[in-house]
Amino acid sequence: MPKLLIVDDDDASVRALREVLVRHGYDVVAAADGRDGLRLLFEETPDLMILDLLVSGLNGWRVLARARDMSDLPVLVLSGLSAVEDRVRALRAGADDYVGKPFDDEELSARVEVLLRRAGRRYWAGERAGEHLRLVPERRAAVWYGNEVRLSDLEYRLLQFLVRSRGRVVPSEQLLARVWGDSTAVGRDRVKFGVLRLRRKLRDAAGPEGRDPVEAVRGVGYRFVGGEETVPGEQVAAPSRTGPKARVERPESD
Repeated sequence: MPKLLIVDDDDASVRALREVLVRHGYDVVAAADGRDGLRLLFEETPDLMILDLLVSGLNGWRVLARARDMSDLPVLVLSGLSAVEDRVRALRAGADDYVGKPFDDEELSARVEVLLRRAGRRYWAGERAGEHLRLVPERRAAVWYGNEVRLSDLEYRLLQFLVRSRGRVVPSEQLLARVWGDSTAVGRDRVKFGVLRLRRKLRDAAGPEGRDPVEAVRGVGYRFVGGEETVPGEQVAAPSRTGPKARVERPESD
């Protein structure tokens, strides 16, 4: 039975949500403020979180940011904020869907069902991301081949996003939008040089025996391989493109 976490300080809203979700076969836990929500997120490791951006205590924006540090579980924002800017900001901050209040019971349950169906195995901070890699969100660091590597916020987000997309080639445009917050797709060089800096830090930490964990696919983007051999035939996480088939490159030189 999937477990859902509701983070909302409106008692009436929580009661209505609980009734709908339990009726559809979900196990439900709820938190009335942001700090308690993060505690339950860590203790319960739910399959999906429903988050009100106006929750008391630690506000919903900060809860969303911290949740994204901890896990890639699906997050459905359920909020009275109806401005387009709020919806766009939440989606760019890592929310997977956005529903306004008041909500329709059947629409909400359908959106939850779709998010759960699309979600694969969830990654939680502290788990090994590969044979030689572990992410340390509280220090914005990675442990690579037994050595801790301190990363900038941007480098950490880049590595985290690649790790969570493991098994797929992530287009440069998607990295630019999700890591740099730039949806114009005109700054691809920022991605290239950001990946080069990240690779350099990891190579320096691993020493001569380490393998580059990030692989470039010419004309498309990058793939996290975690220090292991590339698995043939993995799908590219990008819209179909015309022209010759993208080919995997050896790691770029600095």
